[in-house]
Amino acid sequence: MGYVLRVRFSSFFAGAAVASAYGFYYLHKDYKIAHQAMSQQISDLHKSLDERISSLEKLKEVESLKPFEDPE
Repeated sequence: MGYVLRVRFSSFFAGAAVASAYGFYYLHKDYKIAHQAMSQQISDLHKSLDERISSLEKLKEVESLKPFEDPE
């Protein structure tokens, strides 16, 4: 009876170790995918803000080149 119990325990712990290793691999892969998605969103936001800032700077340059008109 003791031998069979030891075999069952060792099988259980081997299965638990394999499942744990697969779980850590899956979580690591999920983390990498989430990190990549967030980095892409931040990059897109940064590009959008750069475009908006450059368009505002161009608008400011155009307005500064206009001659000043007296409202009278």
